[in-house]
Amino acid sequence: MNREEILSHVDHTLLKPEATWPQIQTLCDEAIANHTASVCINTCYVKQAVEYMAGRIPVCCVVGFPLGAMDTASKAFEAKTAIENGAAEVDMVINIGRLKNGEYDAVREDIRAVKQAVGDKVLKVIIETCLLTDDEKRKMCDIVCEAGADYIKTSTGFSTAGANFHDVELMVKGVAGRCKVKAAGGISTVEDMEKFLALGADRLGTSRAVKLLNGEQAKGY
Repeated sequence: MNREEILSHVDHTLLKPEATWPQIQTLCDEAIANHTASVCINTCYVKQAVEYMAGRIPVCCVVGFPLGAMDTASKAFEAKTAIENGAAEVDMVINIGRLKNGEYDAVREDIRAVKQAVGDKVLKVIIETCLLTDDEKRKMCDIVCEAGADYIKTSTGFSTAGANFHDVELMVKGVAGRCKVKAAGGISTVEDMEKFLALGADRLGTSRAVKLLNGEQAKGY
């Protein structure tokens, strides 16, 4: 897989709480120059980024991030506002505590409410794999698909670990073509990116891809 093919699967990401608008502009410029799948940012910058990008690259944003422990109405409102401001994709975090409680209907309805707010735009659902058992990951594959989401996503990049090959393989098998898979968090080499895509991931969420594929040193998530 060549550089351009890999970048076409990358959500070029900057989600640090201290991110400034000039840094978001740089992110957008890099995305445009490298033809990434999207830029992934916090919702406060969505409107500015959409105006700045002028349709050249889709803007993705995160909702209920990074904990997922907000009430459903708040997540849905945040998602709706982001779409109204021009976001093309939304990455939401599940309510992990509800999942741990076995409240599967509540988790499903949480996702479904955000999908209703997003409408025909893309919804990716972050399940934070590092905090789940394999059985919980398999359960979430079913719940995410049943709720009508477009992607299931491994990680926020802000918890105890990010994506790994085992989880992506499990998730690809678990969704069985009903939705797509995004690997995110801790992707630190070109070889990682190639392996995740070979395992069946359709998107990669990382702040490092552009620099790594340009042969530069890169830090981040």
